Order: sequence, then structure tokens, then C-alpha cells
Amino acid sequence: MTTTPIDGRTTGTRDTRWLALVVIAVAQLMVALDATIVNISLPTAQAALGFGDADRTWVVTAYTCTFAGLLLLGGRVADRFGRRRAFLGGLLGFATASALAGLAPTYGVLITGRALQGAFAAVLAPTALSLVATTFQGRERAKAFGVYGAVASSGAAVGLLLGGVLTEYAGWRWCLFVNVAIAGAAALAGRAFLPADDGHPDARTDVVSGLLVTSGLAAVVLGCSQAAAHGWSSANVLAPLAVGVLLVTAFLVRQRRSAAPMLPLRVLADRSRAGAYLAVAISVVGSFGMFLMLTYHFQVVLGWSPVHSGLAFLPLSLTVSASAFGLGSRLLPLVAPRYLIAGGIVPAAAGLALLTTLTPGSSYLAVILPAELLLGLGSGLIFTPAISVATSEVEPRYAGIAAATANTAMQVGSSVGTAVLNSVAVAATAAYAGTDPRAALVHGYATATGWSAAALGVTAVLVLVLVRTPRPEQAGMS
Repeated sequence: MTTTPIDGRTTGTRDTRWLALVVIAVAQLMVALDATIVNISLPTAQAALGFGDADRTWVVTAYTCTFAGLLLLGGRVADRFGRRRAFLGGLLGFATASALAGLAPTYGVLITGRALQGAFAAVLAPTALSLVATTFQGRERAKAFGVYGAVASSGAAVGLLLGGVLTEYAGWRWCLFVNVAIAGAAALAGRAFLPADDGHPDARTDVVSGLLVTSGLAAVVLGCSQAAAHGWSSANVLAPLAVGVLLVTAFLVRQRRSAAPMLPLRVLADRSRAGAYLAVAISVVGSFGMFLMLTYHFQVVLGWSPVHSGLAFLPLSLTVSASAFGLGSRLLPLVAPRYLIAGGIVPAAAGLALLTTLTPGSSYLAVILPAELLLGLGSGLIFTPAISVATSEVEPRYAGIAAATANTAMQVGSSVGTAVLNSVAVAATAAYAGTDPRAALVHGYATATGWSAAALGVTAVLVLVLVRTPRPEQAGMS
């Protein structure tokens, strides 16, 4: 009989760590793609359930808001109850929530299911990342993070493709039912291959802090999402933003005063880790800015089908995976993380800048494809070293919360960034001087991606200043 210690190796002859990585990667792919898989199916779901245009955005944000807001609590759950136990419980909950949303007879049930998906994803995501961080070391750690980074950064594009195929050939509800099969298979494999650990029973799960940060982040996202309809100076925007800032501030004050904080502020105080979190958040804003723009460009301006639109994103997904696993993981042991991250931001920003030249008559091959390839190349180089830095040099008992903070940065970037860029696009479309409605829409999209490119440029400079983590081999020698 063999046992499985924390590093994932059995005491017999088999090394199950790489099989465990496959399970982790599959679960992370499910979590990542669910942020976008329903996007392309929204028109069909809206017609089936009969909800209005003003309500459809919540099918997406109900997931991302609860995901972002509960990630810190989810990381703490992983630290306290053990990563394997939290991972398997998160899979079961995610499958149940997906089934509820897929069977939804009304809009309210659909939103409830999506919110519950986000809540269980908030347990799954940090648990998966901390499992990678604690199972692999040295060069193998870089390779493992390459796999994780490829999955995490390409999941959104895969979701757009899969959502298009399922919507067109199986029906919109299968965009949700597919998770039941994936989560069930991952749970069975996880029981066999994931390393077992007892957790840290003394690690407190501060529910009050969880409610403060969840409500605060949700209020900020709500305020940003209202700007498209009401303008940035309206009470509909300023009131929830003010409430959100107050709640997040109260959360931080509570963490500073607590003897056992849910988020030890020293996790954020490390300048390298803070720089990595910033890079992840802003990079996701750029990626989701492209998804937002091109999804509507393909279907509204060009009139493409859901499958055609999903296939058009495939080069982006493939390039991200190749960049993260083929370049990012191989260069991480050789190049300081700040140069890799900043070096990835530059082509990503260039890809977004290229989209500012888009017009209704622009060629996919001449403009859109090169932009996707540049963004994919850059994103793959950003996420692998950034996630490695974010989870490096952390006490084992705080590995889950450091991973949760990295995932929170991703979800806040996607939620807030998408809302902000949508408002920028709507304002630019309304201010367009021409009479062609298609040209006005494209002008709005191009303006939004221009702001994304500028934000990435600023972030590249900040990363070079803030991130000081040495490359892994240097760290091991010191």
C-alpha cells in the first residue's frame, strides 16, 4: 500500500504529480472558460427566457462578481480544510450550480445559478493554483506554471469558441450542462491523483471580512456597469462606487487590526507581488477588451454566426497556449520575471493598438488576425511569470490566500475592465460624427481598445519598477 505526501509523489514507483496537474488544469479551464462561454449564447438565451436588454449583462457579471468577491474567502477555505478536500468540494458545487443554471425556467433562476457558479469557482481557482505552487519546485515548477498559465490565459477564448459551437448545434443550455460532465470527470480523477493534506485547522475563515470585500467589489462592478447607461457623473454610478470603496476600506482596516487576518497585508506589501497582481489585472482588461470588441464586431457588424465568431478567436487561444507553455515556462528559469512580464506587455499593447485602425471594411487577415497573434504572444509571456511571482516566497499556510489574490486580480480586471471599456465604447459611438451606424460601432470599439493599449503601456513601466523577484534558479542559489 502506498501513501501520497504533500509533494504529490507516492512512496511506490509512480509519480502522480503530472497526472494531478492534468486534473488541476482541466478544472481551471472549466472555471476560466465559464466567464465567456455564455457570451455568444446570450441572444438565444434572452429569446428563450424573455428578459430585456438591460438585464442580459447580469448573466455574465453574476458569475464574475461572486467569483471576484469570494476568492479571498475561498483561498482561506483551502488553507483551513486542505487543498484536496476544498478542490473536490468546489467541483461538486460547481457541477450542481451549472445544472441549476442549465435547467433554469426563468431569468431569476438562471442568475442564481450563475452566481452560485462564481461562488464555487472562488473555491476552485485558488485551490488549483496553490496545489501547483506547493507540488512542484525548481525547473518543474516553471513547467507546471507554464501549463497552468496557458490554460488560465486561454480559457476565455476557448469559452467563446465552445460557446459558439454548443449554441449553434446543441442549444444554449449546453453551455452550462457541459460543466457537469467536466466537473464529474475531474472529481473522479482528483480523488485518485491529487496530493492529500490536512490543511491548517487554526486558519480562521473570517465571514465578516468575506462579506465586506465581496459586497465592496460587487458594488464597484455595479457602478462601472451603470456608466454606459447613465454616465460617469450620475448618482447611479457614483453611489455604488462610493459604497464599494467604503466597504473595501473597511475590509482592509479589519485585516490590519485582526490577529488572524483573512488577507495578511504583508502579502500585498511585497512590491514584487503587488506588481505581479497589477500586471495580471491590467492584462486581463486588455484581453477582455478585445473579446468585447470583436464579439460584437463579428456578429453585429459583419453578421457572422456564433460558430464563425468562435472560430475567429481560435488563433488567439492557440497563440496564448503556445506562448505560455512553449516560451514562458522555458524562459522563466533563465530571465528575471520583470523582463518577461514587461516584454509580454509590449506585444499585447501593440496588438490592441493595431485594432484602433479597424473599420467596417477591414480585412480579418490584415488587421484582426495579426492583432490576435500579438495579444496571444504577449499574454502567454505575462501570465506564467506573473503567477509565479505572485505565489513565490509565501508561507505554506498562506499559499491559498496568495493564489486567491492573484485570481481576484484577474476577475476584478475582467469585471471592472469590461464594464469600464463598454462605457467608453458606448460614449465614443454616441459621439461619432458620421451617419453610418456600423462605422459608429467600430469607432467605439476602437476607442476602447486604444485606452486598453495605453493602460498596458503604463503597466509595463510599473512592472519594471516594482517587480524585483529573481529568476527561480537565482532564488534557489541565494
